[in-house]
Amino acid sequence: MEFLLKARLALIFSIIAHVSLLAFASPPELQIVNAEKRIDLNSQIVKVFLTLKVENTGTSPASDILLAFPPTEIDHLSLIKAAIATRKKKKKSYLPLDVKQTEKLDAPNGAKIFSISLLDPLSPGATATFEVLYISTHTLKPFPEEISQSESQLVYYHDSAYVLSPYHIKQQSTFIKTPSTKVESFTKVEPTNRVSKEIRYGPYEDRPPYSFSPILLHFENNHPFAVVEELVREVEISHWGSIQITEHYKLAHAGARHKGVFSRVEYQSKPSISGVSSFRHLLARLPPKVHSVYYRDEIGNISSSHLRTGILKSELEFEPRYPLFGGWKATFVIGYGLPLQDFLFESPDGRRYLNFTFGCPLAETVVDKLTLKVVLPEGSTGPSAVVPFQVEQHLEKKYSYLDVVGRTVVVLEKKNLVPEHNSAFQVYYSFNPIFMLAEPLMLVSAFFFFFVACIAYLHIDLSISKMQ
Repeated sequence: MEFLLKARLALIFSIIAHVSLLAFASPPELQIVNAEKRIDLNSQIVKVFLTLKVENTGTSPASDILLAFPPTEIDHLSLIKAAIATRKKKKKSYLPLDVKQTEKLDAPNGAKIFSISLLDPLSPGATATFEVLYISTHTLKPFPEEISQSESQLVYYHDSAYVLSPYHIKQQSTFIKTPSTKVESFTKVEPTNRVSKEIRYGPYEDRPPYSFSPILLHFENNHPFAVVEELVREVEISHWGSIQITEHYKLAHAGARHKGVFSRVEYQSKPSISGVSSFRHLLARLPPKVHSVYYRDEIGNISSSHLRTGILKSELEFEPRYPLFGGWKATFVIGYGLPLQDFLFESPDGRRYLNFTFGCPLAETVVDKLTLKVVLPEGSTGPSAVVPFQVEQHLEKKYSYLDVVGRTVVVLEKKNLVPEHNSAFQVYYSFNPIFMLAEPLMLVSAFFFFFVACIAYLHIDLSISKMQ
């Protein structure tokens, strides 16, 4: 009963939120000839693939395409990508397009509009096919919210059978893929068809702008809901030939909370039944040529790990001290070294720049908050970061051994990350090589003055002589 009440409330709130969308008139010069929406629910990360065939029915070229998202989804959106399909010599390819959120005065209350900027304006009467990928996190809600060690995890997901769009859609279909064939219930909006792990809604003909039909799915999903609540990555650059990486993790299982008493005997004797939604292994994809790898928590070093190194990549498979069930948490630290020449380069203007990977090395995890700190060598000036997406940036100071003025730290912060955020970024800075001699000279000077002090002490007579 509690689940039905929550489901009905979710549908009611969705309907109320989308009724206001009808007041927003779509641009009359564009229409969607065909729309196909594919929703992947195989893991905790929801991926939606949109294929839109857009036609310009107006008299003037169109320079952008609008996407609409309901207010209930905005807070969960992690990433939006778009591309336009092109054909060259009978070969289909895709060109990436910029997607930006836009504020429109006549947008409905709570609705968010995103604009896809076209490389070339869409001429009157012309058609183009667009591919859109958007990823959401924390949208799968466990129900029941608590399960025992022997129970499977059930979640629910709500969306719309229709593609939400500011344009008139002539034909559309929605496909939903579940991780297993165990589906407790799902909303039917005829025509609806289910085959194995896939549910198809549609095709639907001639739907007006902002058409919405709420649907709710209740299904089994035992994929580990591994969420890094906070990750602090420190990348320390040393011009003496190495880069040291230190990563501090606060990991949680965000699935249905575990209830009752944990039985390790049952967990080990019946691995296919007991704790099927828990996880005990994690995989970190590290750069190649990694060395000096360590893995520890607050108690000390953890030896249950395996490192596989290769020319193109390295993989660290490790186990926390205990398996993680829903609601359980763990904290640990991973550290490793990398060769400097593979990641530090010199730009044409003479500046140095670090080329590294943003994001979280752990596979199939959601990161609620990431703080990436790039520690530059002492004496570095004019730091600037180039990141392919929007992040918060600021500078800090860090003092280490033998530092005089301190090291500049470029701090990059971002929330709600998914594996697709693991892309390259650059940090540029200027550096005078004379600063590399600062620490050796300080050590030499310290030893020199120490020996001078020792010699002076040996040659000084501090005895008290008798007065004649």
